[in-house]
Amino acid sequence: MKKRIALLVALLCLLPGAWSQEWPQQTVRLVLPFAAGGAADVVTRIVMAKVSQQTGQQFVVDNRTGGSGIIGTETVARASPDGYTFLVGSPGTLAINPNFFDSLPYDAFRDFTPVVQIAKFPQMLAVGAKYAGDDAGKFIERIRGTPGGLNYGSSGNGSTGHLITETFLAQIKAKANHIPFRGGGPAVVALAGGHVDFVIDGLPSFASQLAGDRIRIVAITSAARWRDLPDIPTIGEVTSSGFDMNSWVLIVAPKGTPPGILNRFAEEATKAANDPEVQKQLLNVGALAVGGTPGQAMDFLRSENEKWGKAIRTSGAKP
Repeated sequence: MKKRIALLVALLCLLPGAWSQEWPQQTVRLVLPFAAGGAADVVTRIVMAKVSQQTGQQFVVDNRTGGSGIIGTETVARASPDGYTFLVGSPGTLAINPNFFDSLPYDAFRDFTPVVQIAKFPQMLAVGAKYAGDDAGKFIERIRGTPGGLNYGSSGNGSTGHLITETFLAQIKAKANHIPFRGGGPAVVALAGGHVDFVIDGLPSFASQLAGDRIRIVAITSAARWRDLPDIPTIGEVTSSGFDMNSWVLIVAPKGTPPGILNRFAEEATKAANDPEVQKQLLNVGALAVGGTPGQAMDFLRSENEKWGKAIRTSGAKP
């Protein structure tokens, strides 16, 4: 009997590792709470295409839009923690919403376990063709001096673009009218069509429109200039401030997902992020590969919650 018990204990200790080796056995779904074509969507598809190749199973992106990302995020919070449903998290859903809304149907820490940060990217301030002749300084003065305010688009109320824009407006002591969309892609389409005056979003959201002459990037939200856009100044340079706000993509799992699966996913995603071809594709759309462990992902999410909470209080932005 003692030998049987010892054997059972040994098998149970090995079980998490066995799960990680066997996983995945079927298609893995990654719910992205915003429309296709936005920065997080483009970046996630690049990395997950490589993960699919490495594992022999499909990692598919499922766009579930609406409610400032709340609808798709809640879907994953209530999903089975079996390792086949994950959330493509962003500042909007995991760091902004928890500090922005008085009530949410999910909790970023109670309902999820961070897995791995796959990418980060600065945001770009882009203007429509009507203002293509403006440099960043002139456009800022135009925002300040327009009666009734210019209109700006974002990927949704409480989204990354919304909060960065409100923080930017607070810093330059100006007002503008917020027009929310269901993702960065639709917001940029509206910008190209002349329906809004400016948009702050990740470079991947603008990629399909930059070849034409309907939009123009005039400033970058990070502390340093982007390597492939050396002539575009940072907002901090133009305003003589320390403005530095970026976006990111963080994969999280429903709470209770086996640790072996979390570690395996993090390993595969990090391996993909370290692939030279993947890094090249990400750079081409304005993103930097990251990778890491679930522990590092948790530390990062905690620090981002603090940062965005402070940004919200400073900007005075409201739902």
